[in-house]
Amino acid sequence: MQILLSCAKTMTNKSKVKSPLTSVPLHKENASIIALYMAQRSVDELEEMLRVNPKIALENQQRYQIFHSPDTAELPAILAYTGIVFKRIDPSTFTPADFEYAQEHLRLTSFGYGLLKPLDLIKNYRLEGDIKLEELNGESLFDYWKDILTTDFVSEIKNKGQGVLLNLASDEMKRLFHWKEVERNVRVITPEFKVWKGDKLKTVVVYTKMCRGEMTRYVLKNRISRIEDLKDFVWGGFHYEPDLSKGDHWVFISDQK
Repeated sequence: MQILLSCAKTMTNKSKVKSPLTSVPLHKENASIIALYMAQRSVDELEEMLRVNPKIALENQQRYQIFHSPDTAELPAILAYTGIVFKRIDPSTFTPADFEYAQEHLRLTSFGYGLLKPLDLIKNYRLEGDIKLEELNGESLFDYWKDILTTDFVSEIKNKGQGVLLNLASDEMKRLFHWKEVERNVRVITPEFKVWKGDKLKTVVVYTKMCRGEMTRYVLKNRISRIEDLKDFVWGGFHYEPDLSKGDHWVFISDQK
């Protein structure tokens, strides 16, 4: 089974955690080119492109200005991203064997690097998938990556994941691939996490992110390879609900109201 997770917007370039090995992103040169184009944008332009406040826009202009320096810090992707999902994965508790298993079975989307292994060394950046760059023929980063990523992604799922993808990425990340081609070639399991709000089950973003991180951790720590075993996942009151699940769209709910 291969796992697909979204990158996070928040990042760090320092970590006390040491991974047993590191790797080079497959699309490092593409990332370098994108960063070069982003470094040419003003703070005002970045504020609009990234949909952020002036402080964050300035921070990211400074990131892009030093992106190509050999002195700029790099971290393995699983340590560099600091969003809720990655906090719940909690790689600080990983053994060397856990890191090695994750390296084989976990992939992280990235608007800058395309698709990452968890131990790929990356630099801090911030991007949105709908950013359009004149230097890339005016196409969005979503469209830029589709032809580059899809074929290899499908091949990897077949070869390393026994043809099964556990899709724990946000819905927008499908746009980085020719997603219908992915679905035609491999089995895609897409969990959804719902909580009771009054008398209705609803999706709450923060709980979804927490569950995605916890489920990723569960798979990696327990070396889950049989997809049916994923139905045994229980965390924070969330559990598999067969009556609400249809096909490969699996629903996990919390009974807490």
